[in-house]
Amino acid sequence: MTIKTIGVLTSGGDSPGMNPCIRAVVRTSLSKNINVMGIHEGYAGLVSGDISSLAARDVGGILQRGGTVLGTARSPEFMEAKGQREAIRNLNEHGIDGLVVIGGDGSMRGARALAEQGVKVVGVPGSIDNDLWGTNMAIGVDTALNTIRDAIDKLRDTASSHRRAFLVETMGRDSGYLAVMAGLIGGAEMVLIPEKEATVEEIAQTIEGAYRRGKTHAIIIVAEGFGIKSIDLAEQLNQMDIGFRTRVTILGHIQRGGRPSAFDRLLATRMGVAAVEALLRGESDVMMGLEGRDIQSVPLSEVVQHKRTANLEYYEMCRMLAF
Repeated sequence: MTIKTIGVLTSGGDSPGMNPCIRAVVRTSLSKNINVMGIHEGYAGLVSGDISSLAARDVGGILQRGGTVLGTARSPEFMEAKGQREAIRNLNEHGIDGLVVIGGDGSMRGARALAEQGVKVVGVPGSIDNDLWGTNMAIGVDTALNTIRDAIDKLRDTASSHRRAFLVETMGRDSGYLAVMAGLIGGAEMVLIPEKEATVEEIAQTIEGAYRRGKTHAIIIVAEGFGIKSIDLAEQLNQMDIGFRTRVTILGHIQRGGRPSAFDRLLATRMGVAAVEALLRGESDVMMGLEGRDIQSVPLSEVVQHKRTANLEYYEMCRMLAF
């Protein structure tokens, strides 16, 4: 089937680099005389029919912007068969015969559901958690890590001045990737992640050990999915005599925002171009993934069956370098 119109949507949590990817999808399509329709508010907009055409100028000036100009939203309706039926109806009504979905794990599952019902769809991984199977890096990860690194560097100044231990909470409900990488590049004394158990006593021993060795501070990176909430952990630590008093900084959604880094702009652009080219080659039910330096197609069936977790070799590296 010849592709005449491509639709593009962003879904789930936003990540820096989604806009460069949208831009790449639109302008690559137009350069090949393919019409482009923007679907607003993710799958919710696909279900409700919030769809409009996109021209080259509509994506001008968005390369450097964080977030997503198309908007994003959760859509419980799309999870149901009725919602998916409405989504497919709206695709057909707008003449969309190829779809690019940019987002995380839930977004790829939605893309897979459409593909199983005959929709030509290609996914692009956009998730700061970097928990998607089939790609070394997702769009937004590098920018988020730079944001976390900057926060750690600033917190270390205060921690050293006041002789404090800081618990710095990063995003990562199911994956400790961000926490591990932030701990490694930020010189943390300890990293707490969902993939590894740690008791309050072990954490206390690490902080006290840093104090005994003459350090002026201690930085502990905590993934939000770790078994103990950061606030509760700090309260327990402050009841112990471990040398440092403990403070908490929860970075929260600041990690999602900001101008995408050079790496994320390039990755997003390459993946957006590759997604359009894949559709024009007749590919469907795949996600664009970064393998080494190359962009490749990964079956969505594999993507949704597996979960990418933190690299435990890097976790052990953090422990080794903390002395």
